[in-house]
Amino acid sequence: MSETTTPTTADALGLIAAENARVVDSLRATSASALVDAADLLTAAPRVFVLGAGRSGLALKMTAMRLMHLGLTVHVVGEVTSPAIASGDVLLVASGSGTTGAIVRAAETAHGVGASILALTTAPDSPLGRLAAVTVLIPAAAKRDHAGQVSAQYSGGLFEQAVLLVGDALFHTLWKASGATAEQLWPRHANLE
Repeated sequence: MSETTTPTTADALGLIAAENARVVDSLRATSASALVDAADLLTAAPRVFVLGAGRSGLALKMTAMRLMHLGLTVHVVGEVTSPAIASGDVLLVASGSGTTGAIVRAAETAHGVGASILALTTAPDSPLGRLAAVTVLIPAAAKRDHAGQVSAQYSGGLFEQAVLLVGDALFHTLWKASGATAEQLWPRHANLE
């Protein structure tokens, strides 16, 4: 009988950091062009809409906030104040599988009215990937990949963390390209806290 040792929280932090470092290295090597295209798509759009389910959606809400800090007009799909998407707008979506029903249907609607789709996914050949004007391939395990070969984390954890990292990297790139200082962005920060 073999003994298994439960990892400490410090061990888990090391594992998560190592997996994210591997994803970042892969993104820098294989998706640099897609990331440039993603930044260009966001800056050219009159409005940006973000949509993701579950934890991916939470990560994209963080990106939405940062894009708003830049002065972009950003809407979170599903919020009561979110207007209709239109031609020229961008729908920024995240779905590891690229098959999440509500995400694909929203992308189909957006595509149908002439909006561009910016997809973060592990599956570029998925229905979502095929609709996207720009696809950023996230080299992480899909939610139901329980084999632990791509990630030892549970149910899409690495993908969701990568969505946050890509969102922050896009924000940082756009912020620095804008020439604005942190002080110039600060007045847009929430003050009803």
